[in-house]
Amino acid sequence: MSGSAWIVLGLVLLVLEVLTPGVFFLFFGAAAIVVGLFALVGDSTGLALQLAAFSVLSIASLLAFRGPLLRRLHARRSDRAPVDSVVGATAIARETMQPGAAGQVEFRGTVWEARNAGGSALAPGTHCRVVKLEGLTLWVEPEDPS
Repeated sequence: MSGSAWIVLGLVLLVLEVLTPGVFFLFFGAAAIVVGLFALVGDSTGLALQLAAFSVLSIASLLAFRGPLLRRLHARRSDRAPVDSVVGATAIARETMQPGAAGQVEFRGTVWEARNAGGSALAPGTHCRVVKLEGLTLWVEPEDPS
């Protein structure tokens, strides 16, 4: 196989990497490009040797670099603060909610399902603090628990 064909194959695999989730095709694409460069620069070796070099480079780089690369990508993702956290924000009770009971609150101009996490009842119009978000339910408690 010609060096340019290996390079084209490598570029196709790199495009597949961009289009699919996870990190997998990157190593096969890089190995194909390396084999293609060797074929262009060096003697045109036989297809069997090119396939062997491609296989060894692909699998070795996959085993050596995929784990550390994924750990690094996940570490960067988890270092970021959430864009919009609701915990600590203020909501307004729309109905009476006994402790532990469900009801509705107005939060940022929208009506949300809520559950009273505090020890006292919430009256309509009471300002409450969001203590947790569970699915689409806000857990709230009175802002001034006294």
